Amino acid sequence: MSGTSVARVAGAWLALMLGACAASPQGPSASASAPAPTPAPAPVPAAATALEAGVRLAAAIAPRGEEARRALEAFVTSCPKLLARTDSSLLTLPADWAPLCAEARTLDPARAADFFAARFAWIEVGDGRAFATGYFEPEIDASPVPTATLSAPVYALPDDLTQGVFSDGSGEGRGRRDANGDFVRYFDRAAIDAGALAGRGLELGYADPVDLFFLQIQGSGRLRMPDGEVVRIGYAGQNGHEYVAIGRLLRERGLMESGTITLDSLQEWLRADPVRGTALMQENPSYVFFRRLEGEGPLGALEVPVVPVGSVAADPRFVPLGAPVWLDLDNDAADGLWVAQDTGGAIKGANRFDTFWGAGPAAKRIAGVMSSEGRALLLLPRTAVARALARP
Repeated sequence: MSGTSVARVAGAWLALMLGACAASPQGPSASASAPAPTPAPAPVPAAATALEAGVRLAAAIAPRGEEARRALEAFVTSCPKLLARTDSSLLTLPADWAPLCAEARTLDPARAADFFAARFAWIEVGDGRAFATGYFEPEIDASPVPTATLSAPVYALPDDLTQGVFSDGSGEGRGRRDANGDFVRYFDRAAIDAGALAGRGLELGYADPVDLFFLQIQGSGRLRMPDGEVVRIGYAGQNGHEYVAIGRLLRERGLMESGTITLDSLQEWLRADPVRGTALMQENPSYVFFRRLEGEGPLGALEVPVVPVGSVAADPRFVPLGAPVWLDLDNDAADGLWVAQDTGGAIKGANRFDTFWGAGPAAKRIAGVMSSEGRALLLLPRTAVARALARP
């Protein structure tokens, strides 16, 4: 989850809410005559980058005109970053992108489909099997001062939240210095809800606690003030604690069934009993901090505005941020050409994507049910692909 990503915590609220759905198989009970089990083979280490996962060429596909024009706009916006960033996937170098970016800047949008079909190498990473979810930019009621219903502070990033090595020897991560000078884990959600950050001038506004919880999952959104002002906010950082999916907790405890868990049903459950709802939300110790955004937005991990029905979040270890991506999914709504401009805390691994649908009721509806498998292709410079294919 990059420090500026829209989908940084989660992006895909549905996947985050449900968590892993697989159950452990139940084998037969052991007996005295049962043979000793055969030791399982050592697991094959997962690839750490797209280069390690391997790539193979695929046939180019002609994108539709409107999606190609939308992707061209997003690609041109991403080009300054492509030409300056180190690619964590290890597939591309800035020089690989220079000819494509130069051509795209002056290209007639009517020729965008031909540009993407003919000027890029289309590849699969690993087996190409994709899983995609959706996210959107929510707009929630807020107030500059706390009220009876808008009581949860929307916090800016605290200046004592830093990266370091924990004094207890448990490794490194995001934390803070305590009164003894020890580097410890940062305040979790329960501590922050209890006032750990109160009085420090970090409040950007106040919101309904449930609305704020889901705004943190989306990673960005809009605060609608009583006077009609709309304040756009984006992801600024996270407290370093692991995300816990409350939908999974409800399912495991038999309180909700998987087929009934939606964004609306979760919000209704949390609000039906505020004490119970607060306790459940605090079982997710992860907490997101925001910053005010000016101009177009929301901003993705590339620090450029993400495009509704045009931008996806991806794992930068497997997709160069700024690269075009082709999705062919079971849910046809997400089929077509996108540009990787964002990241997300739950968006990890090869061919894992989170599609951005914009703002408003329609975006919320589509993103709320997007959870689809299929195939993914990356569009990369031919020089980069030739280099990857030549790798022993």
